[in-house]
Amino acid sequence: MRSSRRQFLLTASSFVLAAALAGGGFALFHRAAQAQMSAEAELMRPGPLGEAAMGADNAPVTIIEYASMTCPHCAHFATTTFPELKEKYIDTGKVRFILREFPFDPVAAGAFMLARCAGKDKYFEVVDMLFRTQETWAVDEPDEPMLAAVKDAGFTKESFKECLANRKVLDGIKWVQQRAIHKFRVDSTPTFFINGQLERGALSFEEMQKLIDPLLKS
Repeated sequence: MRSSRRQFLLTASSFVLAAALAGGGFALFHRAAQAQMSAEAELMRPGPLGEAAMGADNAPVTIIEYASMTCPHCAHFATTTFPELKEKYIDTGKVRFILREFPFDPVAAGAFMLARCAGKDKYFEVVDMLFRTQETWAVDEPDEPMLAAVKDAGFTKESFKECLANRKVLDGIKWVQQRAIHKFRVDSTPTFFINGQLERGALSFEEMQKLIDPLLKS
């Protein structure tokens, strides 16, 4: 009788322990899931100047690129990979593309400032102009060639100088850069986050395609 009672208590204790362990495992899983959701929410939080984005808001794939305007690898991506990416994925509603500023030097910061000052409807137009003419203005004395590169976007000598003196715009760009360094481990350009997955380097269209397509099927 005592043996049966003892066995019952041992069995009951085992169930209690198993339930506690299971509960603890669930709690750990729940905390990990919450941490991941929090990290994803932080990654998607826009900076003080708002997002520079194109594509459908409800696209199944979101690509965030951190770039520097004086980075030759970024210019290569912008002029060789991005046009096909835009045609095949962004314009078709499959990808939302966000460009975030990560200037490595004052000249790159100034180039991004001009894109911001141009307004949301001309942001990517100015970025494209500057990437395509990067070799002309990414020099020791950039003012004149940089102004020449963005004149078609409506800049005059006066509005050009006014923009580059806008501290609020510069501070907003620096905020994005510093958050990327300290929160998202960005230390080079271009750096991409594809649905939260970090990828470094100027990816080719084929490499992008291999990363995007599985996400469209899931």
